[in-house]
Amino acid sequence: MGPDVPLLNDYKQEFFLKRFPQTVLGGPRFKLGYCAPPYIYVNQIILFLTPWVLGGVGTLLYQLGVMKDYYTAALSGGLMFVTALILQMTNLYAKQKTVTVERMQMQNTLTDEDEFEFSSCVGSETVKFIIPGKKYIINTVFHSLLAGVLCGLGTWYLLPNRITLLYSNIGGTVMIFVFGWVTICIGEYSLIINTATETATFQALDTYEITALMRPFYIFVFIAVDLAHRFAVNTPILEQTNQILHIIFLFLPFLWAMGILPPLDALFLWGMEQLLEFGLGGSPMSSNTKLLVMFLISAGTAIASYFIPSTLGVILFMTGFGFILSLNLSEIGFAFKHTMISHLASSKSKNMHRGLRIQFGWREFIFYLTVLTFALIEASLLHQFADFSSFSKASPQAVASYILIILLVIMWILREIQRVYLFGVFRNPFYPKDVRTVTVFMDKQRRLMKVGVVRRILLTLVSPFAMIAFLSLDRSLQNLHSVSVCIGFTRIFRMVWQNTENALLDIVVVSIAQMLVFNPDLWWNRSLDTGIRLLLVGILRDRLLQFVSKLQFAIAILLTSWTEKKQRRKSTATLITLNVVFFPILLTFVAISAVLSSPLLPLFTLPVFLIGFPRPIRSWPGPVGATACVCSDTVYYQQMVPSLAVALQSALAAGSLGLSLPGSHYLCRFQDRLMWILVLEKGFTYCGVNIKGLELQETSCHAAEAHRVDEIFEMAFEHQEHTQILSPNHHFGHILTPCTVLPVRLYSDARNVLSGIIDSHENLKHLKDDFIKVLVWMLIQYCYKKSKTWESPGNADKNKKRSFPENQHSGAVERSRPLREEDSFSVDTIEDWTDDSDIFDLEPSSRLKDRREPGHLGTTPKVHLSIPGSVETESQDIPQEMSPEDKLYRAVVLGLPAVDKGKQQEVLPQVEFSCSYSELLSIPEEWRTAPVPSSKVNEMRQRFPEEWYHFILSQLDFLHLKEKPSNLLEDLMKDKALKDLYIHGVLSCCFGLFGLDNTVPAPSHVFRAYTGGIPWSVGLDWLTGKPELFQLALKAFRYTFKLMVDKASLGPVENFKELVNYLEEYENDWYIGLVSDLEWQQAVLQEKPYLFSLGHDPNMGIYTGRVLTLQELLVQVGKLNDEAVRGQWANLSWELLYATNDDEERYSIQAHPVLLRNLTVQAADPPLGYPVYSSDFLHLPLF
Repeated sequence: MGPDVPLLNDYKQEFFLKRFPQTVLGGPRFKLGYCAPPYIYVNQIILFLTPWVLGGVGTLLYQLGVMKDYYTAALSGGLMFVTALILQMTNLYAKQKTVTVERMQMQNTLTDEDEFEFSSCVGSETVKFIIPGKKYIINTVFHSLLAGVLCGLGTWYLLPNRITLLYSNIGGTVMIFVFGWVTICIGEYSLIINTATETATFQALDTYEITALMRPFYIFVFIAVDLAHRFAVNTPILEQTNQILHIIFLFLPFLWAMGILPPLDALFLWGMEQLLEFGLGGSPMSSNTKLLVMFLISAGTAIASYFIPSTLGVILFMTGFGFILSLNLSEIGFAFKHTMISHLASSKSKNMHRGLRIQFGWREFIFYLTVLTFALIEASLLHQFADFSSFSKASPQAVASYILIILLVIMWILREIQRVYLFGVFRNPFYPKDVRTVTVFMDKQRRLMKVGVVRRILLTLVSPFAMIAFLSLDRSLQNLHSVSVCIGFTRIFRMVWQNTENALLDIVVVSIAQMLVFNPDLWWNRSLDTGIRLLLVGILRDRLLQFVSKLQFAIAILLTSWTEKKQRRKSTATLITLNVVFFPILLTFVAISAVLSSPLLPLFTLPVFLIGFPRPIRSWPGPVGATACVCSDTVYYQQMVPSLAVALQSALAAGSLGLSLPGSHYLCRFQDRLMWILVLEKGFTYCGVNIKGLELQETSCHAAEAHRVDEIFEMAFEHQEHTQILSPNHHFGHILTPCTVLPVRLYSDARNVLSGIIDSHENLKHLKDDFIKVLVWMLIQYCYKKSKTWESPGNADKNKKRSFPENQHSGAVERSRPLREEDSFSVDTIEDWTDDSDIFDLEPSSRLKDRREPGHLGTTPKVHLSIPGSVETESQDIPQEMSPEDKLYRAVVLGLPAVDKGKQQEVLPQVEFSCSYSELLSIPEEWRTAPVPSSKVNEMRQRFPEEWYHFILSQLDFLHLKEKPSNLLEDLMKDKALKDLYIHGVLSCCFGLFGLDNTVPAPSHVFRAYTGGIPWSVGLDWLTGKPELFQLALKAFRYTFKLMVDKASLGPVENFKELVNYLEEYENDWYIGLVSDLEWQQAVLQEKPYLFSLGHDPNMGIYTGRVLTLQELLVQVGKLNDEAVRGQWANLSWELLYATNDDEERYSIQAHPVLLRNLTVQAADPPLGYPVYSSDFLHLPLF
């Protein structure tokens, strides 16, 4: 797609132009897209101005001196409440009047596109169009009451006399009165008439009609400040604030339309998160429930510290609860519950362990208890015996400051030298060069691993105790019952454990400021205690880092919109010019978004920047890992995530991933796999993350960005042998900065062309002979394993008298159901062959839909492929009996020699074994009923590999037999009847898969046989009626094909022992089948060492093999620009939820090699994004 692809297609442009004016005005629809009667517009204007009219009545009475101000507010509010109720009752009446003939109206985001037919000014269709009504009766009453309160307080807020007292300016009073009432009318209309779709949308669905409360809520906030000013006496700050807010009140419609003010759900979650992190020293949480619970507990701790009478008690309380709340209490609680249940009922608790849940045992308990004890002892001793003199260069607190400065420098150096780039700019000379294999990397990184251990000890044990020493010696703790002390010190005593690195930086900054500023009359020293100083420094640090990150993001968009040719649109030059001219405004937008901790929203990812509304750090409302676009590729991520999580533990603890905070994003790359990691929360010795897996089937956009990611990682890790020391990062400015590589146990994917093997006449000539050998081995192994289920092998003679084969077959039928559910070689897979497949589409496409229907698991109907002129008469309900017509049909349909079918009605002659133990290895009777001529039996008897047959029997040990003769194996080898059974069984399978001719199979036939798409034949029809035998035959054929590939690659098989080793390896360490098989996914999750599949490309005429090998390999990890991700996700949310721009070829989803725009969209939570895998919250211990 070119760079000038439309931002919105014609249909969406028209839709957007209808929706946006409705959003600006709060709900009135004046642009419908079709012709509507004039009274539709007149009615909406009247309803829009109704609150102003009702408020104007009260205002007039107050100005004339008839009523006091509060009576005026009550009158206007009462009138509005009655009016709102009447309007809602009118809507209910209109709905009931037409309920029998009403076309079902689904409430969705596109409701404003429906076309109505209007009959009169107050007709039912008119009422329902203008006043859609509420979904719940309780909202009908509550919103009406709220509308009355809003109108009453709004009248009070905008009384002209009151405004004149604030500004002493008639012109200003008129402006505020007029435009203030416009703001209130917009809020009232969205509350009671028709709620407009907001540009600031957090939830995809408004289930409980919360959106209608958004605009009234912000109006109430402004009114609340005015009320506080009315009843507070001599408060200049409130007066100034009220004056400013009265002016901002006029711009509320603009703020709503631009989507700067958040919806209520996002507002409260964001507010709790900000207060928890910066006011109470906590961390953002991974779920809304955890956030609410932790916020309440933390706030309760801060409040409780206010009422503790002694300073020593306050310090011990803050230190103890700060440590306890910094732990992952929910995971510890789960682990404790799991441990208790495992002691009570160990058998039941095995299934409760999920994922990487923390194992909280005695070791962890003793460690935490020891750290807490030493922290309490240190804080109490220092506070009790220290001299609380003023801060000076020789005071004990100054000595602690020096130690903290040294610790900060050391830890900063130890963290940076473990990353591949210093500051993201220069190549780290200490980092291993040209890292490609695990063994080489681990050997070269031993020194850095020691550095990581030292840093971990300093971070976990040394730094927190040094900071507690600094805080315990502070004079501010002597001021008991001070709100500022309780808030500031409760926060920092917790932050010491919760976020040690940032707490260390904040304390060092404050201590340096104290060293430089000794003037006691300065505002910094006079008005602020240490706790509040640390709070202000913490907020300033966070906002400054956000400002820098957002500015980098904005500059990257500006530059790449011109330097990347594929991003250069016709409007690019104009947009860049405007950004340069109005650069101060751009900086203001960046600063405001940083102060609000809200994303910087690039509209359509163009250099047009808006301020997004504040939202939680994880950006999405739903629970973590709840949804993903699950497909066949999901299993590869499910398999690797546990190992990746273990590798992340070491990297995060050592610091090789840089400063990882909640909201940090990382991108991992290995072959065609891309893993997106989001840090959700962090505390003392733990980190909580979410890992997403992106699609493997690369589109052109996906491939372009993935190729750039590969270039960046290769430049950092693989092409460094001949580079200079401190060589620059050639991709500096990209949102991805390489960090390190991690050893992870996962599957490597190798795909090879087999054209020189599968179409080799020499290889195909030996295929049938090898198939016979493999099938003999598989049949003997099958019967031998089945013999272990018999209780007494001495019953062989009894079994002979009571038709042992039939009983044996009935047992096999009973066991066939679970076998078919676990095996992919089901009869249901036999269908017509189609060549319409991809190069690695390992199964005919026509079989993908119905091959695994649950209803087919219990029965295995015979599959007849229609032949022109034939009539299918066999009943699938009686699979073991044949009608006379079907016998005739089977005999003549392919012109085969006539076979005397009448003999099949007779009971087969009883097999007389020369060895009584041969019954244990006999095959079921029905497996030797194939309609093959006797000449073929004699031919197979000559081709039968008797030496191979004897060798396999000699490998059997029969250890499960309590009593067995010493010459058991010799007797089995000499039993000709047993050998004849296997000859018949092998011939039956060959007849089903290859037919009766002895020609060399063609490559196409081999491929069809491998995939289960064999063309119909009489032999196949018989074989598919024996499900277990068919499965064994198909499995044997796949093993044979893999053996052919191995012989062509590794050389011929030397002896029978080597052949058995091959087959046992296939059985134990390999899964050989199709990628589309359910068993393939199960094998990946079970971590089979190897997997093999066969594919075919009909267009190129080549056959391909795919081998997955489980091994420990290096996964490359890079850190993403957090604000670039949040900004693109904010635009995605606006574009899909508000503009409904879901075009798959839209501009904002096209490849952008610098911003990784397509990958970022994929990584968003569904339904806006489409990751194929998303993990639950993963707890990573860091000690």
